[in-house]
Amino acid sequence: MDEEKSKCVMVIDAALPAGMAANTAAVLGVTLGQRHPELVGPPVTDGSGSVHGGIIRIPVPVLKGDAAALRALREQLAAPEYAELEAVDFSDLAQSCRTYDEYLRRGARVREDALSYRGIAVFGDRKKISRLTGSLPLLR
Repeated sequence: MDEEKSKCVMVIDAALPAGMAANTAAVLGVTLGQRHPELVGPPVTDGSGSVHGGIIRIPVPVLKGDAAALRALREQLAAPEYAELEAVDFSDLAQSCRTYDEYLRRGARVREDALSYRGIAVFGDRKKISRLTGSLPLLR
């Protein structure tokens, strides 16, 4: 991974309450970390000898958008020019399920156009991600 040329962003639905937004970001981060373990640095030992687990090597701006912006981003990510970007989405369906088995069962019956996206994380080429998300404000 070239840290200088790589970027990772999360875009979260601005309408979500704080707890649901935090849950969305957590799920996206865990999934992206599982897919790209090279993003996580080694543990750090502080001056007292306590060990702290490794964290992501690059910044992760958390941006906000509305439901239409999230849908548009997901559609743009399907274009051939963005094929090498890694995207992870989290939908209303996924957030409403209590178990992964429930998500698998219900997900098999729902068409993509019926989903509402709570968040999307994107990792890859800095310039392409900036082109896609550069106009979105930070989630505050």
